[in-house]
Amino acid sequence: MSKSILREYLQAARESLLWKLEGLGEYDIRRPLVPTGTNLLGLVKHVASVEAGYLGDTFGRLFPEPLPWMDAATAGVNADMWVTADESRDDITGLYRRVWAHSDATIAMLDLGAPGRVPWWEPESADVTLHQILIRMISETDRHCGQADIIRELIDGAAGWRPATDNLAFATAEEFAVFHDRIEAAARQASA
Repeated sequence: MSKSILREYLQAARESLLWKLEGLGEYDIRRPLVPTGTNLLGLVKHVASVEAGYLGDTFGRLFPEPLPWMDAATAGVNADMWVTADESRDDITGLYRRVWAHSDATIAMLDLGAPGRVPWWEPESADVTLHQILIRMISETDRHCGQADIIRELIDGAAGWRPATDNLAFATAEEFAVFHDRIEAAARQASA
C-alpha cells in the first residue's frame, strides 16, 4: 500500500473524529457517558497528543507546542483524556489540526521504510518504520472513532461514519427499533 493511501485513511479517520463534535454544545462534547470517563472532546485531545508523539517524537521531529497533560507526574493520570473548563473546543480542535500539519510534514519527508524509535515503548520493540507507525496511527484513530460513535449515539442518537456516507444499514428510527428489538429478543432467548 502506498504512503499516499495510508495518509488518506488517516485523514478520513481524523475528519470522522472531529465530525462527532458537530452540532453539539459544550456540555455534550465534554461530558462522560460511561464509567471510564470517555468523552468526545477528550478523545480528540488524546488522539492529537498521541499523534504528535507517534508522527513527531518517534522520528526526531518534536511537536513545537507543549502538551503538559502528557506528563502524568505533574498533570495526573489520563489528563489527556478530558478537557478542562479553561480549554475551549477551538483550542483542542485547533491543536488537532496543527498536529495534522506537523504529522503530514513528517509523512511527506520520509519514505515508508524510514526508521524511527518510539521512546515510550519497551526497548526490544521501540525500533519502528514510518509504515508501522502510520498503520498504528490509523488503528489508534479509528479505535477512538468507534468510541466516539457510541458516545455520540448516547448523546443524541446520531450515528454513522461521515456526513455524506453514514454507512448505516437502516434509514429510520423505526427500522433501528425493530432491529434493536430483534437483537434483544435473541439475547434473552440465548440467556434463558
